[in-house]
Amino acid sequence: MLKVQGLNAWYDRSHVVQDVSFEVGTGEIVTLMGRNGAGKTTTLRTLMGLVSKRSGSAQFNGSEMLADAAHTRFHAGLAYVPEERRIVAGLTVRENLQLGITASRNRHEMAAMIEEIAATFPRLKERLNQDATSMSGGEQQMLAIARAMMARPKMILLDEPSEGIMPLLVDEMFHLFTRMKQAGTTILLVEQNVERALRISDRAYILDQGQVVHTGSGEELLADREIQERYCAV
Repeated sequence: MLKVQGLNAWYDRSHVVQDVSFEVGTGEIVTLMGRNGAGKTTTLRTLMGLVSKRSGSAQFNGSEMLADAAHTRFHAGLAYVPEERRIVAGLTVRENLQLGITASRNRHEMAAMIEEIAATFPRLKERLNQDATSMSGGEQQMLAIARAMMARPKMILLDEPSEGIMPLLVDEMFHLFTRMKQAGTTILLVEQNVERALRISDRAYILDQGQVVHTGSGEELLADREIQERYCAV
């Protein structure tokens, strides 16, 4: 579904992503892992069209998209949930969900989509008319993911979804990712909880100083003691 080759990205003169190549197959969960500052978030932002200085190739469903605007990538079926969540204050959970489909070609299905999302996210179903920012951090993270799912994306990019969330909700979230995969959604994940991420990943790529330095299946990397010592404690 996604094939990235020789991806480069810069912030001003800082060459943050350096000749990164990786693939994400249809229906897979693939994790990008590495220490802070390794270039993981910048890779996601570049794929979503949010980094202006970039080069290389990124093909989504066989079409080159690196020169496309962010909204073009969205309409092609790519969704992005940034680490900062961007829940809109003053709006209810339902209204925040509606924002996820207003620019979509499927906006005529809004009511049906909210019902579908509510069934997938029971915590949100109970809070549809509640001010979204009054919920816990974990519930807001679920809302951010649910909002991205409203447009029925083919693939979703998730940046540090478990950051700052209580363990119980982290468990729920990782179960959710598995269900999303089973339902046909492809996931590219950046996650600080490396061990949990690897347990649900088909494959992972390790970034170090902006470059891919190692790759393997989730099982292979979990069994690699050096990888565990170097990255899973980060």
